[in-house]
Amino acid sequence: MTIHREGTNILILLFIVLGALNIPVWLFMPPVVIPLCFSALSIVVYSFVFNFFRCPVRCYKGERYNHVVSSVDGKVVAIERVMENEYLHSEAIMFSVFMSPLNVHANWFPVDGKVEYVRHKSGRFLSAYLPKASTDNERSTIGILCDDGNRITVRQIAGAMARRIVTYARKNDNASIDEHLGFIKFGSRVDIYLPVDAEILLKIGDITRGGVTPVAILKSKK
Repeated sequence: MTIHREGTNILILLFIVLGALNIPVWLFMPPVVIPLCFSALSIVVYSFVFNFFRCPVRCYKGERYNHVVSSVDGKVVAIERVMENEYLHSEAIMFSVFMSPLNVHANWFPVDGKVEYVRHKSGRFLSAYLPKASTDNERSTIGILCDDGNRITVRQIAGAMARRIVTYARKNDNASIDEHLGFIKFGSRVDIYLPVDAEILLKIGDITRGGVTPVAILKSKK
């Protein structure tokens, strides 16, 4: 377990701010019960933020060819057939996972392949749990050509709390299940758009782990 690079500066700054607030409380606010309560609250806040930016080291050991692995930790909230008009320009199965603030928020590539498309779009900050979040919220879209010849879309979606999407993927990058494609801060959602003939391995309500849980098997195009 490590701390994600997106959280290093935030944790350092938060530690300094909480320390600066606690010193005068201990010096000028007797009795001791008040400083103790304030320090306890500070520890809870810092622990929550520290937990949010944790980043487990994972290496996928399952079948990789024509397999799709979850990009994130969270709960499956949608599996439905939709039109994906940004990269695939065709019908697709949308597989959506919602991340609570308690989940790991690093995002992994779901397949091995090559990045063909990356685009960020501004938008609203509705709850990421809502269906409209896929099309109305601020989002970043990554199109990937899989090693087996299929194409899939991964969409990072901001939520009511998540105000910053970080996307590391760049056009022509190699995608690997073991590597991060990005990070979303404080509660969010990731949609994966799959070919309509994909075999979905999970159901709504199932819990996923990014870079670990297989979610679908594709029919090879090669």
